Amino acid sequence: MNEFYDIAYTVSVWALPILLAVTLHEAAHGWVAWKLGDNTARSLGRVTFNPLKHIDPFGTVILPGLLLLGSGGKFMFGFAKPVPVNFWNLRSPRRDMVLVALAGPGSNLMMATAAIFLLHLLPHLPVEIAYWARDNLLNAAWINLILGVFNMLPLPPLDGGRVAVGLLPRFLGEPLAKLERFGIFIILGVLFILPWIGDAIGVQLNVFWWLVGEPALFILRFIAQMAGIGGI
Repeated sequence: MNEFYDIAYTVSVWALPILLAVTLHEAAHGWVAWKLGDNTARSLGRVTFNPLKHIDPFGTVILPGLLLLGSGGKFMFGFAKPVPVNFWNLRSPRRDMVLVALAGPGSNLMMATAAIFLLHLLPHLPVEIAYWARDNLLNAAWINLILGVFNMLPLPPLDGGRVAVGLLPRFLGEPLAKLERFGIFIILGVLFILPWIGDAIGVQLNVFWWLVGEPALFILRFIAQMAGIGGI
């Protein structure tokens, strides 16, 4: 019975933060694209903050759930349905591509900041609710920062890759853009294969933590300091 309670509690404090982080990230892309001239996402009903419109059954529900349960709540990875954007419809395609790409990680940073500041409300809640709310808010802050930092890695199809393509001179940006078809395989290799090889040979190759975890932790502590929240 205690084991079932632990699993149910773990799911309850991770499900909403994950759902909001990945779906509002995509909604932000669509909203900014619409404001900059491309209504592709809006015409498909994707310019909305209703998470149900952005859920990918496998990437938003099944995959994060399996990873969380399998790791005892220590690891999570997920994604929502990508919002379609026709960059050629944008008023200034090269510049606006960068703004659309930044919108997703920007929304994650705002959600993480809001979650940390909302911790100030916990003393005003009943004790039994405050404990659950605290875990939700801390998980929301951590998930949003992990997702935001991860997506800013300068590799297509990640948002950071699109930002890099838009900012770099064409002779550098165009070759980088061509990596998009292989980007997901590079990402999976860095996330899963390198650590597995490292474990096999006894070498620490957790590149994900170096590139994403440590920067996200630094940002988390910086926001907490700005918010006057200790112990994070």
